[in-house]
Amino acid sequence: MAVWGGASESDLKAAGAEALPDGPSGVRLRGWHIESSRRPILNSLALQEWEEKLGTSHLPEMVFGESSLYLLHEDSGLKLHFNAFDALKGWKREPLPPVEVPAAAKWKFRSKPFQQVILDYDYTFTTPYCGSEAIEPNPEKAISEDGCCSLCWEDCDERIDLAALSSKEPILFYDEVVLYEDELADNGVSLLTVKVRVMPSCWFLLLRFWKGFPSDSASYGDPNLISQRLPVIAHKTQRLKVSRSITEGS
Repeated sequence: MAVWGGASESDLKAAGAEALPDGPSGVRLRGWHIESSRRPILNSLALQEWEEKLGTSHLPEMVFGESSLYLLHEDSGLKLHFNAFDALKGWKREPLPPVEVPAAAKWKFRSKPFQQVILDYDYTFTTPYCGSEAIEPNPEKAISEDGCCSLCWEDCDERIDLAALSSKEPILFYDEVVLYEDELADNGVSLLTVKVRVMPSCWFLLLRFWKGFPSDSASYGDPNLISQRLPVIAHKTQRLKVSRSITEGS
C-alpha cells in the first residue's frame, strides 16, 4: 500500500490537491494525476508470454509485470509511465556481456560435469531504461482537432533544485514500486525500482537500477550509501520538450 507521509486532509486541501477515489493509490495536484499500482509477480503462463514477446528465454526471478507508476498531465495529455516490460525491452536491445562472479565456474558445470553451460546473456538484467512517455489525448480538450503534440528529450544544463527537495514541505503522497528483482543465484541482487514523492510545490521521481553483491559491510546493500563511493562513469541531464504542430485544412 502507499505511504502517505503523514499528509492530512487539511494538507491536501491547502495544497489544492486531492486523493484519488477509492481503488488506485495516488493524488491529483495542479493538473497532474499521479498514480501507483502494486501487483503480485507474474505467474508462469504470463512469463511465457513475455518471453515470446521479448524474444528471450531468460527473465528475472521476480517480475512485477502489472505494477507501475504513471504521471499524467491532464491538460496536455503528457504521460510519463514506468513499467517492467519496457524496462526489459531496453535490456534486450542492449545486450551486455555476462558479469563473471566467483560462482560462475560452478554455474557452467551443473549436474553433468562434462556438459558446459554457456552464459551468453546479461543475467543481471541491466537496462538503460529511463521511463516511457506518450501523449494521451484528453477528449474534453479536443486538442487533436487542429494539431498534435510530439515529445522529444533534449540535453540541457539545468539541474534539480536540491534545496527545494530538502525544504520542510508536507509530503502529500509517497510510494515505491518494485518492477523486477533477481537474486543472482544467491550471489547478489539485481533490482529495478521507481519511487515518487509529491509535495505542494513539485514532485520528485527516482528510477533506480541497482546491482549489489554480498559483503560483510551492511552498507553495501544500501544504494544510497554506496552510490556516494562509486566513480561516475557518465552523467546526462535532459528535459522533455513538448511540441505542438498545427494541421491546416484546405
